[in-house]
Amino acid sequence: MLLNLIKALISEYMLVLIFVLSLIFLLTAIYFFISVKNEKKRWNKINDYLVDITKTVNSVRYGDLTKKINKFDIPDSENLTESLNRMIETLHDREVMVSEYQIELVKQNKVLEAIINSLSEGLVITDNDGIILRTTDIITQWFNTDGKKLVGKHLSEYIEVINKRPLSIWKDNEVVLLSDKSSNFIASTVELKLEDKKPRYIVILKNITDQKELENLKEDFVATLTHDLKVPIIAETNMIELLLNENFGKISEKQHVALKNMQSSNRELLDLVQTVLETYKIGKMTLYKENIMLKSFIEEIIAEMQPIAKKTQNTLELIFERDIRVFADRFQLTRVIKNLIQNAISYGEPKTPIEITIGEIPKFVTIKIKDHGAGISKSDIDRIFNKYYSAAKKFRKIGTGLGLYLAFQIVKAHNGELSVESTEGEFTEFCIKIPV
Repeated sequence: MLLNLIKALISEYMLVLIFVLSLIFLLTAIYFFISVKNEKKRWNKINDYLVDITKTVNSVRYGDLTKKINKFDIPDSENLTESLNRMIETLHDREVMVSEYQIELVKQNKVLEAIINSLSEGLVITDNDGIILRTTDIITQWFNTDGKKLVGKHLSEYIEVINKRPLSIWKDNEVVLLSDKSSNFIASTVELKLEDKKPRYIVILKNITDQKELENLKEDFVATLTHDLKVPIIAETNMIELLLNENFGKISEKQHVALKNMQSSNRELLDLVQTVLETYKIGKMTLYKENIMLKSFIEEIIAEMQPIAKKTQNTLELIFERDIRVFADRFQLTRVIKNLIQNAISYGEPKTPIEITIGEIPKFVTIKIKDHGAGISKSDIDRIFNKYYSAAKKFRKIGTGLGLYLAFQIVKAHNGELSVESTEGEFTEFCIKIPV
């Protein structure tokens, strides 16, 4: 009985145990099933998230910066999503900025090209060997060739340089265009310095045909005008000379003085006309140089200028330590010194000495003409050698402003220098420097 009871209890216990184990297994299976299902959903979300990132990155890679990464319910993914989206937004902003810069650069480039193409000068960019790299529109017209065909060609195929100077040192060189030999052109070069340090040059080509024609017309006009002016002046001078020599009868003292004044005025007028003519010839001046001993040379000039100086009671004083030889054009140098002495008489104080000093400095012989008088203001001294500048009006005197300009050009033609120092109310000193 007891045994049966024990067996019955054991059987009951085993059933309960089996039931409990079965329940635990079932619950475990259910939990495991639920867990696996959730894990699968989570991995599916991660996979979808990664696919979305990949698609967005590929879109950005191919230039579409409007794409954004979608938000997924995945722990710790929100920060990554926001960071990537901000990066894409930044790239988009930069792209917009770069695009705006590009548009502006294109506009500026077009404006620059329009300005360059509107220049009357033509521009050719070449390499160190003279191979054409680029040209402006006007060059294609002058060369009578399509712009694309010019690139890669040598400049010498279109331009003939008169003095055969190297490309790198062209400075207002006269050139002949093989496509238009009747026109006049000059060319200059400027080195183009770029980061690659390869030597390139900008050739600036200028058409001076109209300018040449105008200069020729001007020279012809001035030559004709001065000739027509000189003829009656010379005729009048000769007639005055006859009157002074009393070829037509006796003249009174007053008539003699009046005729002398007329003769002096005529001489000044003739010099003035000659100065105008010489000024327009200055660019074609030919010098006939010779060895000149300055002491006797200047003494002759002083003797000639002495009567003019006596009118204002100025004395012409020659100062020198030793006689010096100079190699110069006698006629042209005489013109310069006489002009400077005449200025000293005109603008210096009457009854004061005018000093002509011969000297030497390294590589130069110097001739200085100094007067004591009104002087030249600081504002005028920088302009005194300019063409047509004259201080004559200030002192109610007649003058064209060509005398000092002509003197400056003559000294320059000797490879020398003409300079001036002055203090208002005290002195003015001109210095001629002629190379030894």
